Amino acid sequence: MIRVTRGVTTAVALLALTAAAPWEASAQPAPGSPAASAPGSRSGGLTLPEGWRITGTGAGAQLVWTSSERVPMGDARVEFHSGDRLLGRPLAQPDGRSFALPLGDARLDEGTRLRVTAGGRRLDAPGRAAAAGERPLSPAPVPPAPLPANRVDPGRPGPYRTVSGEYALRSVRLPGYLEPVEMRATVVGPAGAPGRRPVALFLHGRHATCYTPGTEDVRMAWPCPAGTVPIPSERGYLRAQRLLASQGYVTVSVAANGVNGQDESAEDAGAQARSSLVRLHLARWADWAAHPASAPAAVRGTAPADLSRVLLVGHSRGGEGVNRAAVDSLNPPPAAEDGYRGPVRWKIRGTVLIGPTVFGQNPAPDVPSTTILPGCDGDVSDLQGQIYLDGTRGVSRGTALHSAAYVVGANHNFFNSEWTPGQAKAPAIDDFSSDDGTDPVCSPGTATRLTATQQQAAGATYIAASARLFVGGDDAVRPLLDGTGRRAPSAGPARVLTHAVGGHRTPAFLPGSSVTVSGGGRLCAQIDPDPARACLRPEAGSSPHFAYWEAAAEPGRDAVAMRWTGTGSRVAVRASRPVSLAGAESLALRVIVPPNTTGTELDVAVTDASGRRASLGRTRVDGLPGSPRTAAYWAREVRVPLTAATRAGLDLRRIGTLELTARGGAGSAWLMDAWGWRPGTPAAHPTALTRVDIGRMTVTEGDSGVRTYRVPVTVSGRGSGQVRLFVPVPDSDRVTSRIVTVRPGRHDIDVPVRIRGNTRFGYDVRHDAFVKAVRGTVVGAHRGGVTARNDDAMPAVRLTPVADDVTEGSALSWRMTLSEPADVEIAGGILLKPVTDGPELSTADLDPVWLEAQWGEVPQPPRPLSGVIEGGTSLWLSVPAGATTTQVSIPTVRDGVAEPTESLRGAPFTYDETWEPVLGPEFTGRVRDAA
Repeated sequence: MIRVTRGVTTAVALLALTAAAPWEASAQPAPGSPAASAPGSRSGGLTLPEGWRITGTGAGAQLVWTSSERVPMGDARVEFHSGDRLLGRPLAQPDGRSFALPLGDARLDEGTRLRVTAGGRRLDAPGRAAAAGERPLSPAPVPPAPLPANRVDPGRPGPYRTVSGEYALRSVRLPGYLEPVEMRATVVGPAGAPGRRPVALFLHGRHATCYTPGTEDVRMAWPCPAGTVPIPSERGYLRAQRLLASQGYVTVSVAANGVNGQDESAEDAGAQARSSLVRLHLARWADWAAHPASAPAAVRGTAPADLSRVLLVGHSRGGEGVNRAAVDSLNPPPAAEDGYRGPVRWKIRGTVLIGPTVFGQNPAPDVPSTTILPGCDGDVSDLQGQIYLDGTRGVSRGTALHSAAYVVGANHNFFNSEWTPGQAKAPAIDDFSSDDGTDPVCSPGTATRLTATQQQAAGATYIAASARLFVGGDDAVRPLLDGTGRRAPSAGPARVLTHAVGGHRTPAFLPGSSVTVSGGGRLCAQIDPDPARACLRPEAGSSPHFAYWEAAAEPGRDAVAMRWTGTGSRVAVRASRPVSLAGAESLALRVIVPPNTTGTELDVAVTDASGRRASLGRTRVDGLPGSPRTAAYWAREVRVPLTAATRAGLDLRRIGTLELTARGGAGSAWLMDAWGWRPGTPAAHPTALTRVDIGRMTVTEGDSGVRTYRVPVTVSGRGSGQVRLFVPVPDSDRVTSRIVTVRPGRHDIDVPVRIRGNTRFGYDVRHDAFVKAVRGTVVGAHRGGVTARNDDAMPAVRLTPVADDVTEGSALSWRMTLSEPADVEIAGGILLKPVTDGPELSTADLDPVWLEAQWGEVPQPPRPLSGVIEGGTSLWLSVPAGATTTQVSIPTVRDGVAEPTESLRGAPFTYDETWEPVLGPEFTGRVRDAA
């Protein structure tokens, strides 16, 4: 449970206010209303940074941030943070610039450092440089020589002519979504291809849903409002579809505007809905494969589909959606949460995830994948999709190959032509922003930045490479994906770097509790606010491997940090039990070095359990091109052959220690992991995994007594496995975690929640829990809990004058009285209006200390009191929790100048259920000249 302190709710009156009689409370205010607190002002004693304000009170109190310009709609979730703590994920407002977070889920104190991020990118700072501690822009290194060309180029068109069309079926209803979701898709397939053909299904990400033709107007709504039309995001992958179709694939790109327009408040950001939509389309294709005459014309016009060979391609939130579809196809979700409840009549052979989100950090471990990481991603800019690799380690048997392809100079949007300026029908933008200067890596026109057509060519090539490996089983394209260091000529000038886990790798040294580190290194935490524990300080830069999840400190995610001041510094990584490299050809290491560095050299050696040691060779690691706006601390895969260890007589079945010795001057590096490697691609056979889904229960608090509820958890599948359970501690910023062994049919995850009933008004309170797979498990819905709903009415409020006719030097004052105490602070406001009869009280008539406390400044030159804040000046009233009265005073000063009586004119305010402001009865205050 998280509470609000220090008068945070004292921003706008969601109150029952009156000058003489009780006045009923109403709904919460809309951001930007006249009664909202001013940016940079003080609200109830709390200083708010520029751009922030608070609206509402009680259950409707909200923390609102407003950008100076429109914030493009994207796939990354916008998050509010207080220091290192996640406050919550606000909802976008209709103005396109504001985001509002209910304060029932937040606590703020004086001096709190508020910030707003999306995908790790600061939104409330002047560009990415501010988010990176104003690190100076480093010049990008001279591009290295191109990698050797792979002997097979999957980007070359195949022999088949392509045909295309579209289908539109009846819309479907998905659990948790009010409006039906469209069933529309663009089909491109081969003409004249023999037999049944493999299928590639594309799912676009979260983009604006509607636009007004001929204007710059775009909307995030569903269904589209009158005068607007849907943005055809599903048509944005035609280049990749045509390439695959020429190679014999039937491709279908699915529209998902109906999910995009409704997923903002979904706990999983729409992952389950997108999975349901994908599987509904696959089910229709299975129907049509069995009954071709029933298929739409666009489907009948191409080759018949083979649903036993399916590749899923997802972009951004679509990437998370197809990953969930792969999970759900092997391990069905709880029926009540799923929009598809029929049999699985298809087999997903692999996924391609383009700039994906991974809010659940719950990858499908047994389905091969390629994750494309755009080096200049301005939307999901922390490149959190890296977790689709790193998060699979040790979870299942590990035979599925998981590849990451880092595309230097690619942004987020241009992989979809309908999100690309000059190609899209609707307004579109370059998502990468360098508004505080020219970025040396990512600004258009720099040597490393790709054009839209170059980026789309690279994307199509690596999608085709994945199809050829995962679906076609052609091992000749594996070197393009697995860190071998080859390039595809058809990808043009794009520099694509890869590494991988799984496949024919055997785990050797995976940093964590099973290893100890000595010498010039330390075991570091990928996610930890403590600089002494963290692998990388935030001001140093950003790493996709260290993408933030739900907890400020996350046990179970570690690396080895190395730092040296001169040649010869040695780091030893010792396994708690000997590991086997038997059958491996090389030792493969994933090593991070700082961006824009070149020539980091490390000597690699291993020692077996009997003490025999062999030097395997020297590796060289170069950093990626990077800037303060990029997540360029990314691991490069390097390999050293094991032949020296064999010659030296080491027992490769019992290797105990890995040694890394730095050569050259001062430097730093991070070891992500080390594996025994041999060529080839094994078949990925799914393992029987236990599935865990966390649900949410909403209960009313009741009027008395204590009731104990339990966080709803569904465990399904077969066998047993382990998850790490995280539970936030009530009334604190701490999150506990523990490993839990789970089995279907048992209640191994037990999170009791005690709800105490009362008859006093308070906030809704969320008690959350979240899980992550550790071993032998797969996670569907990763987050849930118990929400205790406040069921008591807000107290009625009366505003009465205490001193509303005074001489200068005295204070005007009014008293606010509640009909009964509340469990939370109750706040309200008075809107000051221009005086129409006689002179108005001005800031020159008031105590400057009071002015500073109210609005953060003494206005100069003096101005009428109603004009201190443009758009409406308000005074705040606050009754502390448990109390029933408070008083607001306006201290005046003697100015020694003869002048007529001055006055102020005000009105209490509230809001109706449509969030329109409703002012209460007007009142006045008079200040007479002391002379």
